[in-house]
Amino acid sequence: MEKYKLNNKSIIVTGAAGLIGKAFCLEIVKAGGNVILADVNEEKGKEIEYKINEKYNEKIAKFYRTDITNLESIENLISFNLNKFEKIDALINNAYPRNKNYGKKFENVSYKDFCENVNMHLGGYFLISQQVAKVMGRQYYGNIINIGSIYGFTAPRFEIYKGTKMTMPVEYAAIKGAIINLTKYLASYLGKYNIRVNCISPGGIFDNQPESFIRKYLQKVLLEKRMANVDDLTSVLLFLLSDASKYITGQNIIVDGGWSL
Repeated sequence: MEKYKLNNKSIIVTGAAGLIGKAFCLEIVKAGGNVILADVNEEKGKEIEYKINEKYNEKIAKFYRTDITNLESIENLISFNLNKFEKIDALINNAYPRNKNYGKKFENVSYKDFCENVNMHLGGYFLISQQVAKVMGRQYYGNIINIGSIYGFTAPRFEIYKGTKMTMPVEYAAIKGAIINLTKYLASYLGKYNIRVNCISPGGIFDNQPESFIRKYLQKVLLEKRMANVDDLTSVLLFLLSDASKYITGQNIIVDGGWSL
């Protein structure tokens, strides 16, 4: 149906060089949209840009090196986007900035590292949303989609990590919980400018995790007894980007196969 198409929409995807970001960019282009791939990883970002444009034989994907924790970098990204596509229809906050000490167990996390990681991830989402919203406000329309997590609203099940080197970082829980509420705040504040703001909260996404972790994780899954894959997220993303969801804002859509029930 036409209302599910993204014909000539201009969309910024942060964290575009990652597993989820790459899939998002590909699906946006397949649906008829133009995409700016924003990431700090220039090598991977340009590689994805080349593959997308080669496949579709068009200049519809452009990479721009972007640090979402840096105001000047964000301002340059916005100028680049406007010079290329003249508008910003949507922003997808998918980046995952973190410092080198991220991912330690609770008792080993320093206060400095905790604050720095919260500032980078949550603060980065705030900063780029604030700056892009200025453009969207002048346009009197726009669409911001944040990537949250089931761990933004439910407690971790630490037993599934036993026997592995994995854990669920305390910073992650704090960040993703705040992102879900930031989504509601922005939806409420920016609604007067006809800007929609929603959140997608995925469950665990398969990425070659240890077998013991996967086995324990699947015990809680209700649908198909598998972890999520990127296709489960892209379909929800396309719905939120399209006019099919034009009367939806402030929502957190959970994509976890029933794991969090």
